Amino acid sequence: MANDYNTDDEILGKAYDAKLMRRLLTYIKPYKKYVIFAILLNVLVAALGPLRPYLMKIAIDDYIANHNFHGLFLISMYLLASLLFQSVIQYFLTYYTQYLGQKTIFDLRKQIFTHTQKLSLRFFDKTPIGRIVTRVTNDIESLNDLFSSGIIMVFSDVFIILWILGFMFFMDVKLSLVTLSVLPILVYGTFLFRRKVRESYRNVRLHLARLNAFMQEHVTGMNVVQIFHKEFAELKRFLNINKDYREANIKSNFYYSIFYPGVELISSIAVGLIIWYGGGEFIRGSMQVGVLIAFIIYTDMFFRPIRDLSEKYNILQTAMASSERIFKLLDNKTFVRNPEVPVKLDSVKGEIEFKNVWFAYNDEEYVLKDVSFKINPGETVAIVGHTGAGKTSIINILSRFYDISKGSILVDGIDIRTLDKKDLRKYISIVLQDVFLFSGTIRSNISMNNDDIPYEKILEAAKIVGAERFIDALTNKYDEEVKERGATLSVGQKQLISFARALAYDPKILVLDEATSSIDTETEILIQRAIEKLLIGRTAIVIAHRLSTIQNSDKIIVMHKGEVRETGTHQELLAKRGIYYKLYQLQYKDQEIAGKNEAAENAKNTLT
Repeated sequence: MANDYNTDDEILGKAYDAKLMRRLLTYIKPYKKYVIFAILLNVLVAALGPLRPYLMKIAIDDYIANHNFHGLFLISMYLLASLLFQSVIQYFLTYYTQYLGQKTIFDLRKQIFTHTQKLSLRFFDKTPIGRIVTRVTNDIESLNDLFSSGIIMVFSDVFIILWILGFMFFMDVKLSLVTLSVLPILVYGTFLFRRKVRESYRNVRLHLARLNAFMQEHVTGMNVVQIFHKEFAELKRFLNINKDYREANIKSNFYYSIFYPGVELISSIAVGLIIWYGGGEFIRGSMQVGVLIAFIIYTDMFFRPIRDLSEKYNILQTAMASSERIFKLLDNKTFVRNPEVPVKLDSVKGEIEFKNVWFAYNDEEYVLKDVSFKINPGETVAIVGHTGAGKTSIINILSRFYDISKGSILVDGIDIRTLDKKDLRKYISIVLQDVFLFSGTIRSNISMNNDDIPYEKILEAAKIVGAERFIDALTNKYDEEVKERGATLSVGQKQLISFARALAYDPKILVLDEATSSIDTETEILIQRAIEKLLIGRTAIVIAHRLSTIQNSDKIIVMHKGEVRETGTHQELLAKRGIYYKLYQLQYKDQEIAGKNEAAENAKNTLT
C-alpha cells in the first residue's frame, strides 16, 4: 500500500546542477556586499587556525629547546591573541552568514507565495495542497542551509586546506609529500561514499514523502476513519510505511558509519607515516621535534574539513532537489492572464451576457457547450439542473477563475477578457455552499482584513443577514476568535458570516451557489429574508437544488449536460412539462414522502 503515496517530485536530478546553482545565486546578488565580507572573514578564520601549530613549532624548537622563557612567554601571548581574534571573527562570520541566509530565504518565500496567489484555479485542481505547503516550508528551509552553511562555509574548508598545505610545504616538502600519500585512498573512498549515500538519500526522501502524504490524508479524514472503525487497519498501513522509512534511514546511517571511521583510519595512517618518516629524520638529526608535532596537528586539521564533506554534500544534494521543485513551481505559468492594456471599469450596472460559451477543465472535455443567455441589470436569475450540469462552472468563468475555450462573456457589454481581473471581481461577491473561514476573528472574516470597510459597515451587514443574533451571544462578539476553517461554529453560523462578508463588499453582482443547502429550516427562513434585502438593486445569479427557494426568480435557466435546455419563469417552465417540471415533481414527491414519514413518527411518539 505504500506505493499509493509515491510522488514524482521526490525523484532527484543531479547532485550538483550548475544551471540551478546559477539561478540560486541570483537571489544572493542583492546582498553581494555581505557575501564578499563573509568570504574575507573566512580567509582570516581559515588562516588563524593553521597559524597556531606553526607558532607551537616555533615555541618548541626556538624557545623551549633553548630554555628561553621570555620568548616562550611572548609566543604564548601570540597564541592567546590569535585564539581571541579568531573567536571575534568567527562571531561576525556566523552572524553574517545566517543573516544572508535569512534575507535570501525571506525574498524567495515571498516570491513563491506571491506567485502561488497568481496561479489559476486550474493549477490547484491538479496539485495537492500538501505539496505546495512543502515548497514554502521544507524546501525553502533546505535552501536556507545552503545559503547560510553551505556556499559560504565551503570557502572556509577550502581556505583551511590551502593554508595548511602552505604551512606544511613551507616547513618540510618531503614530509608533506609523505603525509599526502594517503590522499588517493581518501579520494576513492569519498567518491564511493558520495555515490552510495546519494542512492540512500533518494530512498529516505521517497519514504518521507509517503509518510507525510499518509499523515496529511488521514488526519484530515479522521472522522471517517473513526466512523467506520478503521483505526487498527489504518495503523497497520501506517506501521508499514513508517517501517520503510526507518529502514531507509538505517541504510543511510550505515554508509555514514563506514565513512567517518574510514576517514579516521586514513588520518591515523597519515599520522603513522609522519611518526615513521619524521621520527627517523629526527633521530638522524635532520628534523626538529617541533616540526614533527606541528605536522601531526596539521594532519588532524587537514582531515577535519574532509570529515565535514558528508554534511556539506547532504546540504548541497538537498538544496539541489529542493531548488528543482521550487523553480518548477515558479516556472509554472498556469495563469488567467490580464490584457496588456485592460479596459477601465469605473462602475458596473450588472448586465451579464453569455454568447456561445464553450468551456472545458481538461482539453476538449467540455462541461459547457454553446451556452448563451442574458441577464438584465437588477434581475434575479436562477440556474438549476442535475449534478454535473455545469452550474458551478458558469460562476467560475464569470469571475475569470478559468478562461473559456470559445465564445465570449460580457459584463455591461464589455468582454471580461479585456478587463483587469481585480476590477471585475471587486463588483462580484460569491456565497459558496462550502464556506471557508480563516483563522482570526468574526470581524476579520467579514471584512477579509480590508481596512476600507469600516466597523459600522460590518455591523450593518451582520444585522441585515441576521448574523448579529448569534454573534451578540458570543463572549467577545465580533472579536470572537475563529478557529481554523471555523471549527467552533455551526454550518449555519458560517453561512451567515459568508452572507455578511458578501454584503460588506456591496457588490453589483451577487452569486449564491447552493448557499442555503446546508442550513436548518429556521436559519433558511432567516436567510431567505436576508436575500430579499440583499438582492435589491443588484443582479443576482442563484444556483439551488431546492426549487422552492427560487420560484420567485425573474428567470430560471435549466442546464442539462452542459447545455441550456430551458429558460423561463417558474410557471412557464412547469407549463412546458420538460426537465424543470420533472425536477419539480421529483422534489415535490420527496417532500411529500418526508412529510408523511414525519407525521407517522409524531403519531408513534404520541401513542408511546
